[in-house]
Amino acid sequence: MLIDADLPEDVEALRAFALEQVRLVAAERAATADLALAKGEADAEIERLQSIIDVFMRHRFGRKSEQLDPDQLELCLEDIEIALGQARAARDAVITKAGGERPRKANRGALPAHLERIEQIVDVDDRTCPCCGGALHQIGEDVAERLDVVPTTFRVLVTRRPRYGCRSCEGAIVQVPAPARIVEGGIPTEALIAQVLVAKYADHLPLYRQAQIYARQGIQLDRSTLADWVGRAAWYLRPLRDHILERLRRSERLFADETTAPVLDPGRGRTKTGQLWAYARDDRPWGGGDPPMVAYVYAADRKGERAEAHLGDFAGILQVDGYGGYTALAKRRQQIQLAFCWSHVRRKFYELADKSPVATEVLRRIAMLYVIEDEVRGTSAEQRRAVRAERARVIADDLHVYLEARLRQVSAKSKLADAIRYALTRWPGLTLFLDDGRVELDSNTVERSIRPLALNRKNALFAGSDEGGDNWAVIATLIENCKISDINPHAWMAETLSKLAAGHPANAVGELMPWTAVA
Repeated sequence: MLIDADLPEDVEALRAFALEQVRLVAAERAATADLALAKGEADAEIERLQSIIDVFMRHRFGRKSEQLDPDQLELCLEDIEIALGQARAARDAVITKAGGERPRKANRGALPAHLERIEQIVDVDDRTCPCCGGALHQIGEDVAERLDVVPTTFRVLVTRRPRYGCRSCEGAIVQVPAPARIVEGGIPTEALIAQVLVAKYADHLPLYRQAQIYARQGIQLDRSTLADWVGRAAWYLRPLRDHILERLRRSERLFADETTAPVLDPGRGRTKTGQLWAYARDDRPWGGGDPPMVAYVYAADRKGERAEAHLGDFAGILQVDGYGGYTALAKRRQQIQLAFCWSHVRRKFYELADKSPVATEVLRRIAMLYVIEDEVRGTSAEQRRAVRAERARVIADDLHVYLEARLRQVSAKSKLADAIRYALTRWPGLTLFLDDGRVELDSNTVERSIRPLALNRKNALFAGSDEGGDNWAVIATLIENCKISDINPHAWMAETLSKLAAGHPANAVGELMPWTAVA
C-alpha cells in the first residue's frame, strides 16, 4: 500500500506516476484475460474429449450391432483418455501461471501393504527459527506414498517432509516444499510413468494389458488412470519432440517416409486413415559428426502439404521413396533436392524376377552397386564419392542404357514396363549418390525407424483419435532416439520426466536430448 511519503510532490512527476500505475493495471488485466481465455479453451477441449469417451461407452453398453470388439474398444478409450490427461495438464499449467493452486488428485485407495517401502526424508537444512533465531522442533510431517517400480519389482516410495515450529515465538512453521511431480497428488513416481510409456510405445503393450499385469501383483490400476499419466507425460514431452524436429530442419540432408496410422472415426463408426510421418538423419556411414536422430509427426492425411509444413524452411537433400508428394514438394521448393531409393527400385523388379530374365538382370546389376556400398561404408564422404565415380558410375550408366532399350521391347502396359518407368523417371535422384559421398544408396535409414510404429500398429490396430495419433508420435520419437543413441529408454525417460516436473527451462530442452547422455 502506498503512503503519502511514497508519492512524488512534483505535478509532472505525479502525473507520470499515475499513468504508469494505469498501465500496470491494464497490463495485469490483459494478462488475466489471456489466462482466462486459455483456461476456457482447455476446459472446452476437456469437455470435447469427455464427450468422445461417452460415445465409446455407448458402444460398450449399446445394442449388440453397435458394439465394438472389447479389446479394440479398450485401445480406443486409452488414446482418448491420454489426450484428456494432456488437456488437464495444460489447464493445470494455466492455473499455476495465474497463481492458483494446482488441483490435487486424491490417491485411489491405499497401496498394497506387502510392497517394500523405501523412505526418503526431504528436510530443512537449517533448524534455526527464521523469526527469532531459536531452535526449531518437529511438530508433524506430511507423508506421501507413490507407486514406484524397479523392473519386475514394485515398491512404494514414501516421502516424509517434517514440519518444524519454534517454542520461543511460535511465529513460524518451517517445512521443505513437496517435490514437483508429473502427476500432482497422484501415486506414480516418474520412474513408473516411464515404465508405462516404454511398455506401451517401445514394447507395444497396450495400457489395458499393463493394467492386467499390475493386477496380478495385487495393484489395482484402471486403464483410464494409466492413460491420464501417459497424457500428462506427453504434454511435458512434446517440446522435446518439437526441438528434435527443429534440429532436423536445420540439417543439410534428411530422410523422409510415412506409414499409415488407422484412427477410429466415432462419427462414422469406422476407421479413417491417418499418417505418421518420419524424418531422420544419420551421418555415421560417412563419418559425420552430428548425432543421428528421428522425429515422428502425425497428420490426418497423406497430402504433400503435410511434409512441407513439417519440414519448414529445410533446404538440402531429401532422400525418399517414390511417393509423388515429395516430387511436388521439390518443384514448389527449389531449395530441396530429392535423392531416391534404390531399395524401392529393387523391390519392383524382385516381384517379377521369377518370370522375367530382364528383371533378374536388373537385380544383378543393382546388387553390384550394393557390393560397392558395403565396401565404402564408414569411410569419408570424399572417399565414397571417389570410389563411386570410379566403379559405380559405369554400372549405373550401363543400367540406364539397358533399361531404356528393354522399355522399347516390352508391352507398355506390363508390370515390367511399370518397374522400368519407375526407375527411369527418377533417374537423376537415383544417381545423386554418385556426385555426393554423403548421400546413401537407399532410404533404409528412415524405414528402419518406421518399423517400430508398424509393430505398435499391429498390436493396437488403430488409434482412438487424432490426438492419440499425435501423442503416439511424440513419445515414439523420444523412445526411438534413445534406441538410436544406444541408451536405456526407461532410465532416460524417468530422469527426464523428473527434470521436467522440477521446472527444467523450456529454452534449454536441448540439454535433455537422449544423445547428450552419451556425448
